[in-house]
Amino acid sequence: MRLAIVAAEFNREVTDVMVKKALTRAEERGIRVTSVVRVPGVFEIPLAVERLLERADVDAAVAIGAVIKGETLHDEALMAAVPKALLDIQRETGKPVGLGITGPGLTDEQAMARVDKGAEAVDVALAMHELLRGL
Repeated sequence: MRLAIVAAEFNREVTDVMVKKALTRAEERGIRVTSVVRVPGVFEIPLAVERLLERADVDAAVAIGAVIKGETLHDEALMAAVPKALLDIQRETGKPVGLGITGPGLTDEQAMARVDKGAEAVDVALAMHELLRGL
């Protein structure tokens, strides 16, 4: 499988670890990572994922981000919109997207405790790629 990873720059202290774990998992599973793209924040992930999934050399994507609670409900708004957009992209392209975005409502400590979600998103993308090939 050929995989693209799209990760948010925002909360980079968390997302850098998530990307590293995703790359390690991809290597362990024999997955070729064709691109690692960094976008400003979680909101920008769907557009980059969509563009990458249009490419013939990409079979699946992983979206990585950490949505940490701030002083407003911004984290909840992001997590209401972004996963829905990624789901729509999966259905439109017929290619899987592993959701490695944590939140909303997380503290910094809770976000760091969930960095394995980057690796888990790789597992999900691979599982769905294999499932879809068999359908």
